[in-house]
Amino acid sequence: MEGNALITSNLISCKGEKIMTKAELISELASRTGSTTAAANEAVNTIIEIVKDALKDGENVSLKGFGVFETAERAARVGRNPQTGETLQIPSCRYPKFSPSKVLKESLN
Repeated sequence: MEGNALITSNLISCKGEKIMTKAELISELASRTGSTTAAANEAVNTIIEIVKDALKDGENVSLKGFGVFETAERAARVGRNPQTGETLQIPSCRYPKFSPSKVLKESLN
């Protein structure tokens, strides 16, 4: 396999897009680094936990050349139950978002 080639996924989304699963990412990481699948699995899980913990603490995670993981606030709003028509208050909440870097965007085109 070439150094810059991504593995082909067997999953396809409802929009017809190919999806790389976590297991495929782990396998690719192990292959590219020459490490075991177990070591790659631990590395991927650790990175995910670090990002989650930082976001929970209100920190942004910036990866130069890749993008920024951050949280945003969704304001409280009034919703409607579609079955009964009853209005209800939807509370505000924080949600994660990702902003790709200019380098990543340019690499896709």
